[in-house]
Amino acid sequence: MTDIAVSASGLLKTFSEHGLLGWADVHPALHLCFLYGESDERVRLAAALAVRALRSGSLCIEIASAPQTAAQWERLDGAASDEAAPAVPAQDWPEPNGWLAALEASPIVTVGDGTDGPVRPLRLAHGLLYLERYWRDQEAVRSRILERLLASDAPLGVVPEVSSGDPRAAQQDAALRLALTSGLTIIAGGPGTGKTQVIARIVRAFTAGHAPALVALAAPTGKAAARMTESLRAEGLDASASTLHRLLGWKAGSRTRFKHDPTNPLPHDVVIVDELSMVSMTLMARLLSALKPGARLVLVGDPDQLASVEAGAVLADLTQASRLAQVVVPLRHNFRFSGDIQSLATAIRDSDADAAIAVLTDSEAVRLVAPNDATDVLRERCVDAGSRLFEAAARGDDQLALTMLDRHRLLCAHRRGPFGVQAWSRTVTTWLTEDLPGYGQGGEFYIGRPLLMTRNASDVGLFNGDTGVVLDTGGSPEAVFATGSGPRRFSPYVLDGLTSVHAMTIHKSQGSQFKQVSVVLPPVGSPLLTRELLYTAVTRASDSVLIVGTEDAIRAAIARPAARTSGLRPRLDA
Repeated sequence: MTDIAVSASGLLKTFSEHGLLGWADVHPALHLCFLYGESDERVRLAAALAVRALRSGSLCIEIASAPQTAAQWERLDGAASDEAAPAVPAQDWPEPNGWLAALEASPIVTVGDGTDGPVRPLRLAHGLLYLERYWRDQEAVRSRILERLLASDAPLGVVPEVSSGDPRAAQQDAALRLALTSGLTIIAGGPGTGKTQVIARIVRAFTAGHAPALVALAAPTGKAAARMTESLRAEGLDASASTLHRLLGWKAGSRTRFKHDPTNPLPHDVVIVDELSMVSMTLMARLLSALKPGARLVLVGDPDQLASVEAGAVLADLTQASRLAQVVVPLRHNFRFSGDIQSLATAIRDSDADAAIAVLTDSEAVRLVAPNDATDVLRERCVDAGSRLFEAAARGDDQLALTMLDRHRLLCAHRRGPFGVQAWSRTVTTWLTEDLPGYGQGGEFYIGRPLLMTRNASDVGLFNGDTGVVLDTGGSPEAVFATGSGPRRFSPYVLDGLTSVHAMTIHKSQGSQFKQVSVVLPPVGSPLLTRELLYTAVTRASDSVLIVGTEDAIRAAIARPAARTSGLRPRLDA
Protein backbone atom coordinates (compact mmCIF):
# COMPACT_ATOMS: atom_id res chain seq x y z
CA MET A 1 0.00 0.00 0.00
CA THR A 2 1.33 3.44 -0.90
CA ASP A 3 1.57 6.37 1.52
CA ILE A 4 -1.19 8.13 -0.36
CA ALA A 5 -3.42 5.08 0.01
CA VAL A 6 -3.16 5.56 3.75
CA SER A 7 -3.96 9.30 3.68
CA ALA A 8 -6.57 9.33 0.90
CA SER A 9 -10.15 8.18 1.19
CA GLY A 10 -12.96 6.91 -0.99
CA LEU A 11 -12.23 6.45 -4.68
CA LEU A 12 -8.79 8.04 -4.40
CA LYS A 13 -7.83 5.50 -1.74
CA THR A 14 -9.10 2.60 -3.85
CA PHE A 15 -7.26 3.72 -6.98
CA SER A 16 -4.02 4.44 -5.14
CA GLU A 17 -4.14 1.02 -3.47
CA HIS A 18 -4.14 -0.48 -6.96
CA GLY A 19 -0.96 1.43 -7.85
CA LEU A 20 -2.84 3.53 -10.38
CA LEU A 21 -2.44 6.90 -8.65
CA GLY A 22 0.43 8.39 -6.69
CA TRP A 23 0.83 11.39 -4.44
CA ALA A 24 1.82 13.52 -7.45
CA ASP A 25 -1.66 12.84 -8.87
CA VAL A 26 -3.78 12.92 -5.73
CA HIS A 27 -2.28 15.97 -4.02
CA PRO A 28 -3.07 18.50 -6.79
CA ALA A 29 -6.54 17.00 -7.21
CA LEU A 30 -7.32 17.37 -3.51
CA HIS A 31 -5.83 20.86 -3.43
CA LEU A 32 -7.86 22.12 -6.40
CA CYS A 33 -11.08 20.61 -5.10
CA PHE A 34 -10.49 22.17 -1.67
CA LEU A 35 -9.89 25.61 -3.17
CA TYR A 36 -13.12 25.47 -5.19
CA GLY A 37 -15.27 23.73 -2.59
CA GLU A 38 -15.68 20.58 -4.67
CA SER A 39 -16.57 17.54 -2.53
CA ASP A 40 -17.78 15.04 -5.15
CA GLU A 41 -15.30 12.17 -5.04
CA ARG A 42 -15.96 11.40 -8.72
CA VAL A 43 -14.66 14.85 -9.64
CA ARG A 44 -11.67 14.38 -7.36
CA LEU A 45 -10.90 11.08 -9.05
CA ALA A 46 -11.24 12.61 -12.52
CA ALA A 47 -8.86 15.43 -11.60
CA ALA A 48 -6.28 12.94 -10.31
CA LEU A 49 -6.64 10.82 -13.45
CA ALA A 50 -6.15 13.89 -15.65
CA VAL A 51 -2.84 14.55 -13.89
CA ARG A 52 -1.89 10.87 -14.14
CA ALA A 53 -2.67 10.89 -17.87
CA LEU A 54 -0.19 13.72 -18.38
CA ARG A 55 2.52 11.72 -16.64
CA SER A 56 1.78 8.85 -19.03
CA GLY A 57 2.19 11.06 -22.09
CA SER A 58 -1.45 11.82 -22.85
CA LEU A 59 -2.72 15.37 -23.04
CA CYS A 60 -6.07 14.46 -21.49
CA ILE A 61 -8.22 11.51 -20.54
CA GLU A 62 -11.41 10.38 -22.23
CA ILE A 63 -13.93 9.79 -19.46
CA ALA A 64 -15.90 7.14 -21.35
CA SER A 65 -12.82 4.96 -21.92
CA ALA A 66 -10.92 5.79 -18.73
CA PRO A 67 -10.88 2.17 -17.44
CA GLN A 68 -9.34 0.89 -20.67
CA THR A 69 -6.80 3.73 -20.75
CA ALA A 70 -5.78 3.27 -17.12
CA ALA A 71 -5.25 -0.45 -17.66
CA GLN A 72 -2.25 0.44 -19.87
CA TRP A 73 -0.51 2.60 -17.27
CA GLU A 74 2.51 1.51 -15.26
CA ARG A 75 1.96 0.81 -11.59
CA LEU A 76 3.06 3.44 -9.07
CA ASP A 77 3.18 1.48 -5.82
CA GLY A 78 6.93 1.03 -5.61
CA ALA A 79 7.06 -2.21 -7.57
CA ALA A 80 10.51 -3.35 -8.60
CA SER A 81 9.69 -3.13 -12.30
CA ASP A 82 7.68 -0.91 -14.60
CA GLU A 83 4.82 -3.39 -14.87
CA ALA A 84 1.20 -2.62 -15.54
CA ALA A 85 -0.99 -1.59 -12.65
CA PRO A 86 -3.51 -4.25 -11.60
CA ALA A 87 -6.92 -3.53 -13.03
CA VAL A 88 -9.36 -1.65 -10.83
CA PRO A 89 -12.57 -3.72 -10.57
CA ALA A 90 -15.28 -2.45 -12.91
CA GLN A 91 -17.66 -1.82 -10.02
CA ASP A 92 -15.22 0.67 -8.49
CA TRP A 93 -15.31 2.95 -11.53
CA PRO A 94 -17.95 5.69 -11.56
CA GLU A 95 -20.86 5.19 -13.95
CA PRO A 96 -19.82 7.14 -17.11
CA ASN A 97 -22.96 9.23 -17.65
CA GLY A 98 -23.22 10.22 -14.01
CA TRP A 99 -19.49 10.91 -13.95
CA LEU A 100 -19.76 13.27 -16.93
CA ALA A 101 -22.76 14.98 -15.36
CA ALA A 102 -20.82 15.54 -12.13
CA LEU A 103 -17.95 17.08 -14.06
CA GLU A 104 -20.25 19.32 -16.08
CA ALA A 105 -21.75 20.65 -12.85
CA SER A 106 -18.45 21.09 -11.04
CA PRO A 107 -17.11 24.55 -10.13
CA ILE A 108 -13.59 23.46 -11.11
CA VAL A 109 -14.54 22.48 -14.69
CA THR A 110 -15.10 24.62 -17.78
CA VAL A 111 -17.31 22.80 -20.27
CA GLY A 112 -16.89 23.13 -24.05
CA ASP A 113 -14.51 25.08 -26.27
CA GLY A 114 -15.45 28.60 -25.22
CA THR A 115 -12.95 31.04 -23.78
CA ASP A 116 -15.45 33.41 -22.17
CA GLY A 117 -16.02 33.33 -18.45
CA PRO A 118 -13.70 32.59 -15.55
CA VAL A 119 -10.65 30.38 -15.96
CA ARG A 120 -11.07 27.09 -14.12
CA PRO A 121 -8.49 24.36 -13.43
CA LEU A 122 -10.09 21.68 -15.63
CA ARG A 123 -11.63 21.67 -19.10
CA LEU A 124 -14.17 19.10 -20.35
CA ALA A 125 -14.45 19.27 -24.13
CA HIS A 126 -15.86 16.58 -26.42
CA GLY A 127 -15.70 13.99 -23.66
CA LEU A 128 -12.02 14.70 -22.95
CA LEU A 129 -10.89 16.05 -19.59
CA TYR A 130 -7.81 18.31 -19.59
CA LEU A 131 -5.95 20.44 -17.15
CA GLU A 132 -6.84 23.91 -18.47
CA ARG A 133 -3.24 24.82 -19.24
CA TYR A 134 -2.80 21.85 -21.56
CA TRP A 135 -6.11 22.45 -23.31
CA ARG A 136 -4.94 26.00 -24.00
CA ASP A 137 -1.61 24.69 -25.34
CA GLN A 138 -3.49 22.33 -27.65
CA GLU A 139 -5.79 25.08 -28.86
CA ALA A 140 -2.85 27.43 -29.43
CA VAL A 141 -1.17 24.79 -31.60
CA ARG A 142 -4.41 24.13 -33.49
CA SER A 143 -5.16 27.78 -34.21
CA ARG A 144 -1.61 28.73 -35.20
CA ILE A 145 -1.18 25.68 -37.42
CA LEU A 146 -4.42 26.49 -39.22
CA GLU A 147 -3.36 30.13 -39.57
CA ARG A 148 -0.18 28.99 -41.30
CA LEU A 149 -2.16 26.63 -43.50
CA LEU A 150 -4.38 29.46 -44.69
CA ALA A 151 -1.59 32.04 -45.02
CA SER A 152 -0.42 33.40 -48.35
CA ASP A 153 1.74 30.99 -50.31
CA ALA A 154 3.83 33.71 -51.94
CA PRO A 155 7.44 32.51 -52.17
CA LEU A 156 10.33 34.32 -50.51
CA GLY A 157 12.11 35.60 -53.56
CA VAL A 158 12.47 33.64 -56.80
CA VAL A 159 11.81 29.92 -56.59
CA PRO A 160 14.83 28.14 -58.09
CA GLU A 161 14.81 24.91 -60.03
CA VAL A 162 14.01 22.24 -57.47
CA SER A 163 14.53 19.01 -59.39
CA SER A 164 17.57 17.02 -58.29
CA GLY A 165 17.51 14.96 -61.46
CA ASP A 166 17.35 11.77 -59.38
CA PRO A 167 13.98 10.00 -59.70
CA ARG A 168 14.55 8.43 -56.27
CA ALA A 169 14.54 11.93 -54.77
CA ALA A 170 11.17 13.01 -56.19
CA GLN A 171 9.73 13.25 -52.69
CA GLN A 172 12.65 15.42 -51.60
CA ASP A 173 12.02 17.68 -54.59
CA ALA A 174 8.37 17.96 -53.56
CA ALA A 175 9.38 18.85 -49.99
CA LEU A 176 11.72 21.58 -51.21
CA ARG A 177 9.09 23.01 -53.54
CA LEU A 178 6.54 23.08 -50.73
CA ALA A 179 8.96 24.73 -48.28
CA LEU A 180 9.64 27.50 -50.79
CA THR A 181 5.98 28.25 -51.41
CA SER A 182 4.15 27.47 -48.17
CA GLY A 183 4.12 28.86 -44.66
CA LEU A 184 4.07 25.31 -43.26
CA THR A 185 5.88 22.19 -44.45
CA ILE A 186 5.88 18.84 -42.64
CA ILE A 187 8.47 16.32 -43.82
CA ALA A 188 7.89 12.82 -42.46
CA GLY A 189 10.35 9.98 -42.91
CA GLY A 190 12.43 7.40 -41.11
CA PRO A 191 16.22 7.17 -40.79
CA GLY A 192 18.01 7.12 -44.13
CA THR A 193 15.15 8.59 -46.16
CA GLY A 194 17.04 11.78 -46.93
CA LYS A 195 15.67 14.18 -44.33
CA THR A 196 19.09 15.75 -43.79
CA GLN A 197 19.64 16.15 -47.52
CA VAL A 198 16.33 17.91 -48.04
CA ILE A 199 16.99 20.18 -45.04
CA ALA A 200 20.34 21.12 -46.60
CA ARG A 201 18.65 21.85 -49.93
CA ILE A 202 16.02 24.00 -48.22
CA VAL A 203 18.68 25.99 -46.36
CA ARG A 204 20.71 26.55 -49.53
CA ALA A 205 17.63 27.68 -51.44
CA PHE A 206 16.64 30.21 -48.79
CA THR A 207 20.15 31.57 -48.24
CA ALA A 208 21.15 31.92 -51.89
CA GLY A 209 20.97 35.17 -53.83
CA HIS A 210 21.36 38.83 -52.95
CA ALA A 211 18.85 38.88 -50.08
CA PRO A 212 19.33 35.64 -48.17
CA ALA A 213 16.70 34.71 -45.63
CA LEU A 214 17.61 34.33 -41.96
CA VAL A 215 17.26 30.61 -41.20
CA ALA A 216 17.16 28.94 -37.77
CA LEU A 217 17.92 25.24 -37.30
CA ALA A 218 16.76 23.53 -34.13
CA ALA A 219 16.08 20.18 -32.49
CA PRO A 220 14.50 19.22 -29.16
CA THR A 221 17.66 18.01 -27.39
CA GLY A 222 21.33 18.88 -27.36
CA LYS A 223 22.22 15.46 -28.74
CA ALA A 224 19.75 15.82 -31.60
CA ALA A 225 20.98 19.35 -32.34
CA ALA A 226 24.59 18.13 -32.41
CA ARG A 227 23.67 15.31 -34.81
CA MET A 228 21.74 17.74 -37.00
CA THR A 229 24.76 20.04 -37.16
CA GLU A 230 27.13 17.16 -37.88
CA SER A 231 24.89 15.74 -40.60
CA LEU A 232 24.42 19.10 -42.32
CA ARG A 233 28.15 19.78 -42.28
CA ALA A 234 28.67 16.38 -43.88
CA GLU A 235 26.43 17.74 -46.66
CA GLY A 236 28.85 20.66 -47.08
CA LEU A 237 26.68 23.17 -45.24
CA ASP A 238 28.35 25.51 -42.77
CA ALA A 239 25.44 25.60 -40.33
CA SER A 240 24.81 25.06 -36.65
CA ALA A 241 21.65 23.83 -34.98
CA SER A 242 20.59 24.70 -31.45
CA THR A 243 18.12 23.24 -29.04
CA LEU A 244 14.61 24.62 -29.19
CA HIS A 245 15.02 25.88 -25.64
CA ARG A 246 18.12 27.86 -26.60
CA LEU A 247 16.51 29.18 -29.79
CA LEU A 248 13.48 30.42 -27.87
CA GLY A 249 15.59 31.86 -25.06
CA TRP A 250 14.88 29.57 -22.13
CA LYS A 251 14.49 31.38 -18.81
CA ALA A 252 16.17 29.68 -15.87
CA GLY A 253 13.73 28.38 -13.31
CA SER A 254 10.88 27.90 -15.78
CA ARG A 255 10.17 25.06 -18.18
CA THR A 256 7.63 26.98 -20.24
CA ARG A 257 8.68 30.65 -20.25
CA PHE A 258 10.97 31.97 -22.94
CA LYS A 259 12.50 35.24 -24.08
CA HIS A 260 10.81 34.95 -27.47
CA ASP A 261 7.02 35.04 -27.49
CA PRO A 262 4.28 36.93 -29.38
CA THR A 263 5.54 40.25 -28.00
CA ASN A 264 9.18 39.49 -28.85
CA PRO A 265 9.15 37.10 -31.82
CA LEU A 266 12.10 35.32 -33.31
CA PRO A 267 13.83 37.36 -36.05
CA HIS A 268 14.15 34.40 -38.43
CA ASP A 269 12.42 34.19 -41.79
CA VAL A 270 12.59 30.39 -41.79
CA VAL A 271 12.62 28.00 -38.82
CA ILE A 272 13.47 24.34 -39.43
CA VAL A 273 12.90 21.86 -36.60
CA ASP A 274 14.23 18.31 -36.76
CA GLU A 275 13.18 15.31 -34.61
CA LEU A 276 9.70 16.73 -34.16
CA SER A 277 8.42 13.46 -32.68
CA MET A 278 10.32 14.42 -29.51
CA VAL A 279 8.57 17.79 -29.16
CA SER A 280 5.82 18.08 -26.54
CA MET A 281 2.56 19.93 -27.05
CA THR A 282 3.64 22.66 -24.64
CA LEU A 283 6.96 23.29 -26.39
CA MET A 284 5.23 23.26 -29.78
CA ALA A 285 2.80 25.91 -28.55
CA ARG A 286 5.68 28.10 -27.40
CA LEU A 287 7.51 27.70 -30.71
CA LEU A 288 4.48 28.63 -32.79
CA SER A 289 3.75 31.65 -30.63
CA ALA A 290 7.32 32.91 -31.08
CA LEU A 291 7.30 32.97 -34.90
CA LYS A 292 7.07 36.36 -36.54
CA PRO A 293 4.29 37.01 -39.06
CA GLY A 294 5.20 35.56 -42.44
CA ALA A 295 7.92 33.25 -41.13
CA ARG A 296 8.18 29.85 -42.79
CA LEU A 297 8.04 26.76 -40.56
CA VAL A 298 9.51 23.43 -41.69
CA LEU A 299 8.85 20.50 -39.35
CA VAL A 300 10.84 17.30 -39.86
CA GLY A 301 10.59 13.96 -38.10
CA ASP A 302 9.63 10.32 -38.04
CA PRO A 303 5.99 9.83 -36.97
CA ASP A 304 6.59 6.11 -36.41
CA GLN A 305 9.01 6.75 -33.55
CA LEU A 306 8.17 7.09 -29.89
CA ALA A 307 6.52 10.38 -29.03
CA SER A 308 7.94 12.96 -26.63
CA VAL A 309 8.69 12.12 -23.01
CA GLU A 310 6.31 14.90 -21.99
CA ALA A 311 2.64 15.07 -22.90
CA GLY A 312 1.53 15.06 -26.51
CA ALA A 313 2.08 13.31 -29.82
CA VAL A 314 2.39 16.40 -31.98
CA LEU A 315 3.99 14.92 -35.10
CA ALA A 316 1.59 11.98 -35.22
CA ASP A 317 -1.38 14.31 -34.78
CA LEU A 318 -0.19 16.63 -37.54
CA THR A 319 0.62 13.90 -40.07
CA GLN A 320 -2.68 12.10 -39.43
CA ALA A 321 -4.88 15.18 -39.75
CA SER A 322 -6.60 15.00 -43.14
CA ARG A 323 -6.86 18.78 -43.28
CA LEU A 324 -3.05 19.05 -43.32
CA ALA A 325 -2.46 16.43 -46.02
CA GLN A 326 -1.51 19.12 -48.54
CA VAL A 327 1.49 20.22 -46.45
CA VAL A 328 2.75 16.77 -45.42
CA VAL A 329 5.46 15.19 -47.57
CA PRO A 330 6.25 11.55 -46.73
CA LEU A 331 9.77 10.34 -47.54
CA ARG A 332 9.76 6.61 -48.23
CA HIS A 333 12.83 5.79 -50.33
CA ASN A 334 15.74 4.75 -48.12
CA PHE A 335 19.18 5.96 -49.22
CA ARG A 336 21.18 4.81 -46.18
CA PHE A 337 19.86 1.50 -44.96
CA SER A 338 19.73 -1.55 -47.13
CA GLY A 339 18.99 -5.14 -46.41
CA ASP A 340 17.90 -6.44 -43.09
CA ILE A 341 17.70 -3.42 -40.77
CA GLN A 342 15.52 -1.61 -43.27
CA SER A 343 13.43 -4.73 -43.89
CA LEU A 344 12.86 -5.20 -40.18
CA ALA A 345 11.98 -1.54 -39.62
CA THR A 346 9.55 -1.61 -42.54
CA ALA A 347 7.88 -4.78 -41.25
CA ILE A 348 7.45 -3.22 -37.81
CA ARG A 349 6.09 0.03 -39.26
CA ASP A 350 3.66 -1.88 -41.47
CA SER A 351 2.48 -4.12 -38.58
CA ASP A 352 3.70 -7.25 -40.38
CA ALA A 353 4.83 -9.52 -37.54
CA ASP A 354 5.40 -12.53 -39.80
CA ALA A 355 7.79 -10.54 -42.01
CA ALA A 356 9.63 -9.21 -38.95
CA ILE A 357 10.10 -12.70 -37.52
CA ALA A 358 11.29 -13.96 -40.90
CA VAL A 359 13.98 -11.26 -41.06
CA LEU A 360 15.09 -11.95 -37.49
CA THR A 361 15.28 -15.67 -38.21
CA ASP A 362 17.29 -15.51 -41.43
CA SER A 363 19.61 -12.54 -40.88
CA GLU A 364 23.03 -12.05 -39.34
CA ALA A 365 22.71 -8.26 -39.11
CA VAL A 366 19.48 -8.41 -37.09
CA ARG A 367 19.05 -11.27 -34.64
CA LEU A 368 16.58 -12.38 -32.02
CA VAL A 369 18.07 -14.19 -29.03
CA ALA A 370 16.04 -15.77 -26.25
CA PRO A 371 16.68 -14.20 -22.82
CA ASN A 372 18.08 -17.43 -21.39
CA ASP A 373 20.63 -17.65 -24.22
CA ALA A 374 21.68 -14.00 -24.32
CA THR A 375 24.30 -13.62 -21.59
CA ASP A 376 27.37 -14.66 -23.56
CA VAL A 377 26.59 -12.71 -26.73
CA LEU A 378 25.60 -9.59 -24.79
CA ARG A 379 28.73 -9.79 -22.68
CA GLU A 380 30.89 -10.10 -25.79
CA ARG A 381 29.28 -7.06 -27.44
CA CYS A 382 29.37 -4.88 -24.31
CA VAL A 383 32.95 -5.77 -23.37
CA ASP A 384 34.20 -5.24 -26.93
CA ALA A 385 32.59 -1.79 -27.06
CA GLY A 386 33.75 -0.95 -23.53
CA SER A 387 37.31 -1.99 -24.33
CA ARG A 388 37.47 0.25 -27.39
CA LEU A 389 36.04 3.16 -25.40
CA PHE A 390 38.46 2.57 -22.50
CA GLU A 391 41.47 2.58 -24.84
CA ALA A 392 40.38 5.78 -26.61
CA ALA A 393 39.68 7.51 -23.29
CA ALA A 394 43.05 6.42 -21.89
CA ARG A 395 44.72 8.07 -24.90
CA GLY A 396 42.85 11.31 -24.19
CA ASP A 397 41.54 11.33 -27.76
CA ASP A 398 38.34 13.38 -27.70
CA GLN A 399 36.92 12.52 -31.12
CA LEU A 400 37.91 8.85 -31.05
CA ALA A 401 36.40 8.44 -27.59
CA LEU A 402 33.10 9.95 -28.73
CA THR A 403 33.13 7.74 -31.82
CA MET A 404 33.68 4.65 -29.66
CA LEU A 405 30.96 5.81 -27.27
CA ASP A 406 28.47 5.58 -30.13
CA ARG A 407 29.81 2.31 -31.49
CA HIS A 408 27.41 0.23 -29.40
CA ARG A 409 24.50 0.97 -27.09
CA LEU A 410 22.50 -1.34 -24.88
CA LEU A 411 18.86 -0.21 -24.91
CA CYS A 412 16.08 -1.17 -22.52
CA ALA A 413 12.38 -0.39 -22.48
CA HIS A 414 12.24 -0.18 -18.70
CA ARG A 415 14.19 1.75 -16.11
CA ARG A 416 13.70 -0.75 -13.31
CA GLY A 417 13.37 -4.47 -12.83
CA PRO A 418 15.24 -7.38 -14.43
CA PHE A 419 14.70 -5.99 -17.94
CA GLY A 420 15.57 -2.40 -17.03
CA VAL A 421 18.43 0.04 -17.30
CA GLN A 422 19.36 -0.06 -13.62
CA ALA A 423 19.90 -3.83 -13.51
CA TRP A 424 21.68 -4.01 -16.85
CA SER A 425 23.96 -1.09 -16.02
CA ARG A 426 25.13 -2.96 -12.92
CA THR A 427 25.66 -6.12 -14.96
CA VAL A 428 27.68 -4.38 -17.68
CA THR A 429 29.80 -2.58 -15.08
CA THR A 430 30.61 -5.94 -13.50
CA TRP A 431 31.56 -7.44 -16.86
CA LEU A 432 33.86 -4.55 -17.71
CA THR A 433 35.51 -4.57 -14.28
CA GLU A 434 36.14 -8.32 -14.51
CA ASP A 435 37.35 -8.40 -18.12
CA LEU A 436 39.32 -5.14 -18.52
CA PRO A 437 42.40 -4.70 -16.28
CA GLY A 438 42.33 -1.29 -14.58
CA TYR A 439 38.74 -0.53 -15.50
CA GLY A 440 36.69 1.27 -12.87
CA GLN A 441 39.71 2.43 -10.88
CA GLY A 442 40.37 6.04 -9.93
CA GLY A 443 37.26 7.07 -8.07
CA GLU A 444 33.84 8.23 -9.17
CA PHE A 445 34.93 9.58 -12.53
CA TYR A 446 37.17 6.76 -13.70
CA ILE A 447 38.74 6.70 -17.16
CA GLY A 448 36.35 5.42 -19.79
CA ARG A 449 33.20 5.94 -17.75
CA PRO A 450 30.35 6.68 -20.18
CA LEU A 451 28.21 9.56 -18.97
CA LEU A 452 24.63 10.70 -19.47
CA MET A 453 23.22 14.10 -18.58
CA THR A 454 19.85 13.74 -16.86
CA ARG A 455 19.07 17.44 -16.55
CA ASN A 456 19.66 20.62 -18.50
CA ALA A 457 22.79 22.71 -17.94
CA SER A 458 22.05 25.41 -20.50
CA ASP A 459 24.65 27.74 -18.98
CA VAL A 460 27.40 25.44 -20.30
CA GLY A 461 25.52 24.19 -23.37
CA LEU A 462 24.68 20.69 -22.15
CA PHE A 463 21.19 19.24 -21.98
CA ASN A 464 19.23 16.29 -20.71
CA GLY A 465 20.13 13.28 -22.87
CA ASP A 466 23.62 14.42 -23.88
CA THR A 467 26.31 11.75 -23.57
CA GLY A 468 30.04 11.95 -22.92
CA VAL A 469 33.01 10.01 -21.57
CA VAL A 470 35.68 10.58 -18.92
CA LEU A 471 39.18 11.02 -20.41
CA ASP A 472 42.69 10.53 -19.07
CA THR A 473 44.20 14.02 -19.15
CA GLY A 474 47.18 13.33 -16.93
CA GLY A 475 45.58 15.32 -14.13
CA SER A 476 42.09 15.92 -12.86
CA PRO A 477 39.48 13.92 -14.83
CA GLU A 478 37.73 15.69 -17.67
CA ALA A 479 34.62 14.63 -19.52
CA VAL A 480 34.23 15.22 -23.24
CA PHE A 481 30.78 15.74 -24.77
CA ALA A 482 29.68 16.13 -28.37
CA THR A 483 28.15 19.56 -28.96
CA GLY A 484 26.97 21.45 -32.00
CA SER A 485 30.36 23.16 -32.21
CA GLY A 486 32.35 19.94 -31.83
CA PRO A 487 33.80 18.03 -28.85
CA ARG A 488 34.01 20.06 -25.63
CA ARG A 489 35.64 19.20 -22.34
CA PHE A 490 34.15 19.83 -18.91
CA SER A 491 35.04 19.05 -15.34
CA PRO A 492 32.55 16.34 -14.38
CA TYR A 493 32.58 17.58 -10.79
CA VAL A 494 30.70 20.74 -11.73
CA LEU A 495 27.98 19.02 -13.78
CA ASP A 496 24.79 18.11 -11.94
CA GLY A 497 22.69 15.15 -12.98
CA LEU A 498 25.44 12.92 -14.38
CA THR A 499 24.93 9.17 -14.43
CA SER A 500 26.61 6.24 -16.16
CA VAL A 501 25.24 5.14 -19.51
CA HIS A 502 26.27 1.51 -19.78
CA ALA A 503 22.61 1.10 -20.75
CA MET A 504 19.88 3.60 -21.53
CA THR A 505 16.16 3.63 -22.15
CA ILE A 506 14.94 3.46 -25.71
CA HIS A 507 13.17 6.77 -25.11
CA LYS A 508 16.48 8.43 -24.18
CA SER A 509 18.10 7.07 -27.35
CA GLN A 510 15.90 9.13 -29.67
CA GLY A 511 17.90 11.50 -31.80
CA SER A 512 20.96 9.23 -31.59
CA GLN A 513 22.54 6.75 -33.98
CA PHE A 514 24.86 3.84 -33.13
CA LYS A 515 26.72 1.31 -35.24
CA GLN A 516 25.46 -1.57 -33.12
CA VAL A 517 22.42 -1.76 -30.89
CA SER A 518 21.46 -4.44 -28.40
CA VAL A 519 17.84 -4.27 -27.25
CA VAL A 520 16.45 -5.89 -24.11
CA LEU A 521 12.70 -6.32 -24.60
CA PRO A 522 10.34 -6.81 -21.66
CA PRO A 523 7.97 -9.77 -21.63
CA VAL A 524 4.45 -9.76 -23.02
CA GLY A 525 2.21 -7.72 -20.76
CA SER A 526 4.58 -4.81 -20.24
CA PRO A 527 2.75 -1.50 -20.72
CA LEU A 528 5.82 -0.18 -22.55
CA LEU A 529 5.92 -2.91 -25.19
CA THR A 530 4.62 -1.08 -28.27
CA ARG A 531 5.22 -0.89 -31.99
CA GLU A 532 6.80 2.55 -31.69
CA LEU A 533 9.18 1.38 -28.98
CA LEU A 534 10.44 -1.54 -31.08
CA TYR A 535 10.69 0.57 -34.24
CA THR A 536 12.62 3.30 -32.42
CA ALA A 537 15.06 0.78 -30.95
CA VAL A 538 15.74 -0.96 -34.27
CA THR A 539 16.23 2.28 -36.20
CA ARG A 540 18.91 3.52 -33.78
CA ALA A 541 21.37 1.10 -35.45
CA SER A 542 23.25 1.55 -38.70
CA ASP A 543 25.05 -1.81 -38.87
CA SER A 544 23.54 -4.46 -36.62
CA VAL A 545 20.75 -5.11 -34.13
CA LEU A 546 20.58 -7.80 -31.45
CA ILE A 547 17.19 -8.17 -29.79
CA VAL A 548 16.99 -10.06 -26.51
CA GLY A 549 13.43 -11.26 -26.17
CA THR A 550 10.87 -13.78 -27.31
CA GLU A 551 8.95 -14.14 -30.54
CA ASP A 552 5.79 -13.55 -28.53
CA ALA A 553 7.19 -10.22 -27.31
CA ILE A 554 8.02 -9.18 -30.89
CA ARG A 555 4.51 -10.03 -32.04
CA ALA A 556 2.91 -8.30 -29.06
CA ALA A 557 4.89 -5.11 -29.67
CA ILE A 558 4.06 -4.98 -33.37
CA ALA A 559 0.37 -5.57 -32.66
CA ARG A 560 0.12 -2.73 -30.15
CA PRO A 561 0.50 0.89 -31.27
CA ALA A 562 1.26 3.40 -28.53
CA ALA A 563 -1.90 5.04 -27.25
CA ARG A 564 -1.75 8.73 -26.36
CA THR A 565 -4.97 10.64 -25.90
CA SER A 566 -5.07 14.06 -27.54
CA GLY A 567 -7.73 16.24 -29.02
CA LEU A 568 -5.44 17.95 -31.52
CA ARG A 569 -6.08 15.82 -34.61
CA PRO A 570 -9.89 15.88 -34.38
CA ARG A 571 -9.78 19.60 -33.60
CA LEU A 572 -7.64 20.23 -36.69
CA ASP A 573 -10.15 18.32 -38.81
CA ALA A 574 -13.25 19.84 -37.22
